[in-house]
Amino acid sequence: MSEEDVAKWAKDGQNKELFMSPSCSSFEMLDPHDPVISRLATQLFKKTNDYLQGEMAAGQDHYNLLEEINRLAITKYADLKNLTINLSKTLNEYNEMYNSQIKPLLLQIDQIDAQVSQFEANAYRLDSYTKQLKARFKELEEK
Repeated sequence: MSEEDVAKWAKDGQNKELFMSPSCSSFEMLDPHDPVISRLATQLFKKTNDYLQGEMAAGQDHYNLLEEINRLAITKYADLKNLTINLSKTLNEYNEMYNSQIKPLLLQIDQIDAQVSQFEANAYRLDSYTKQLKARFKELEEK
């Protein structure tokens, strides 16, 4: 397209099926350009670059944060694992201590309790028998 055709097309707006993509511009290095457009284009590219750099930095920050969270989680779970191992060992020691030292003592306490209950029952029977003897003795004395 010549410059006249482009000017005519832009002026008239009659060729609606003819569309020029911005990527198909006719930029040439030696042609003089409007300095305002060049300045604006430079600003656009700088700001676009800054935006993209910021997006990449934000993505990197998110990645670093996730790495730190993962490290902390690994540390926390390692601590919890050590805690559960220590608790398991302690629990096993207490179970062994219960079975070897406390359980026999509890069995002895149960036996003593059974004997005390039997002595108590015998004491009640003896008390009852003594009351009967006392009553008979009073009867015999009165006669």
